[in-house]
Amino acid sequence: MANLAPVSVRISAQERELLEAAAEQSRTNLSDFIRRKAVEAAEIELVQQNRVVIPAADWERFEAWADSPAKEVPALGELAKATPPWRD
Repeated sequence: MANLAPVSVRISAQERELLEAAAEQSRTNLSDFIRRKAVEAAEIELVQQNRVVIPAADWERFEAWADSPAKEVPALGELAKATPPWRD
């Protein structure tokens, strides 16, 4: 495993009991459980980020692209005509 750095978090006794029970059910120790769940939550948070930042230098190019006429993509047209697998 890579170099691990400690992280200190204050939690209530009730929260600790809950985390310990969940760790035990997952057949792991408390530290590994908390680390794994924190990393999973961080990955989800970053994936669900809904803000896009466009640098000012690229803004005019972005606007030109957004204002340009739509391009036809034949493969998407065919896909739209296809019956979804769950309706077969």
